[in-house]
Amino acid sequence: MTYKAEVRIQLKPGVMDAEGETVQKSLQLLGFPVKSVDSVKAYAIEIEAKSEDEARKQADQMCKRLLANPVIQDYSIEIESG
Repeated sequence: MTYKAEVRIQLKPGVMDAEGETVQKSLQLLGFPVKSVDSVKAYAIEIEAKSEDEARKQADQMCKRLLANPVIQDYSIEIESG
């Protein structure tokens, strides 16, 4: 069965987010009352798996082995049946 995984990766609290800070300042210069901006990467991945649990485990391994840097990033995974 095909499952759709949405993986979101963001910096851990306390890690400087230069991209988010730059966007925040730019939005403020444009007149938007923005308090903060956090940059987030999102991946939409189609996974072939026997179950939702197996698809989640595969997505978790993808994050641990390639997509996320566990020292400075956190990630979340949402799974939907395709």
